[in-house]
Amino acid sequence: MKVGKLNGMNVITSDAYTLGEVDGAHADINTWNITHLDVDLTKEATLELGFKKPFLGSLTVCLPITAVKKVGDVIALNKTLMDLKNLKECKI
Repeated sequence: MKVGKLNGMNVITSDAYTLGEVDGAHADINTWNITHLDVDLTKEATLELGFKKPFLGSLTVCLPITAVKKVGDVIALNKTLMDLKNLKECKI
């Protein structure tokens, strides 16, 4: 699958919570492997994860690719929302 096809896909946690939407990816230039997905959080996920909602737009987090279980119509994670409490904001 092309990386560009991931953009706009919904990201769903293992406890069926809509985390947000993919807005990019990070690659290790030495191995050419994708390491993280940039996920624009929903308003609800932003608050549940303890982030402050930005005045405009949405907050973007760096989701490690190891949290991805399956890619289909959506990106399904192998983590619950609470497992993701330590996600860091992506400074793009």
